[in-house]
Amino acid sequence: MKNQSHPIVIVKKRKHKGHGGHHGGSWKIAYADFMTAMMAFFLVMWLISISSPKELIQIAEYFRTPLATAVSSGPRISNSDSPIPGGGDDYTQKQGEVKREPNIDELKRRMEQARLKKLRGDLDQLIEADPKLRALRPHLKIDLVQEGLRIQIIDSQNRPMFKTGSADVEPYMRDILRGIAPVLNGIPNRISLSGHTDDFPYAGGEKGYSNWELSADRANASRRELVIGGLDDGKVLRVVGMAATMRVTDRGPEDAINRRISLLVLNQQAEQAILHENAESKNESLDDLKQPGPVPSAAVPTSPPANPR
Repeated sequence: MKNQSHPIVIVKKRKHKGHGGHHGGSWKIAYADFMTAMMAFFLVMWLISISSPKELIQIAEYFRTPLATAVSSGPRISNSDSPIPGGGDDYTQKQGEVKREPNIDELKRRMEQARLKKLRGDLDQLIEADPKLRALRPHLKIDLVQEGLRIQIIDSQNRPMFKTGSADVEPYMRDILRGIAPVLNGIPNRISLSGHTDDFPYAGGEKGYSNWELSADRANASRRELVIGGLDDGKVLRVVGMAATMRVTDRGPEDAINRRISLLVLNQQAEQAILHENAESKNESLDDLKQPGPVPSAAVPTSPPANPR
């Protein structure tokens, strides 16, 4: 047995030349996937750039609850809790969280609020950049109120904005009004102007030329200076004289701070309220508001003012 010969098996190993390495084609697949992803990304970015704010809100609402929206948006084929007896829930049932419609009015209100805040910042920058306006900063009070952005130009004992007892604008008041006019012209909101006086009476009393006429004349003189400064006259919605009816609460009735011009950049709600305040109902056409009415005769001064301010 030991001497029994066995056939010798010879195994030849052949070395196969590979075609991989930098000469292979696997990288092309990865590159193709990358290019596909980039194309999809830029397509999404392009669609976002051309979409309106309303469409963007609708897209965002869809991706918050994609399954509920996709299933419930089609026609309902069943009114049961389960599509088959003993089956699971029927997702065509409109129960639980459903698609929420975007509040367009709320979106418009937020956009308008942001626009008014930007206007306030622009006015602050304008005042700081102009040495004349910066010196008059104590006479300017800018704040956001319920009706919009309010700009108050306030008198002081040593530097009145108008000549005593008249509507003649002082030079520094003119600088303020003409300086802010271009900034106000850059937004679509309309403007309301109101004049205010202190409680110091005229000699003729309320029957003659009084604080009512003086406050109205000063408000209208301010309007003229704004228009000269570049403001579109069509942006002015209302000019009123308030006399001493709206005094600053923490000051005395004859305090100089009560003598002021209040310029209100109206938001949409306040503008509509003014347009409808004389209408018979909220549903009355705005064309009826434009019908001219009788113009009351102007009051004629009967006596000169006594120490007017």
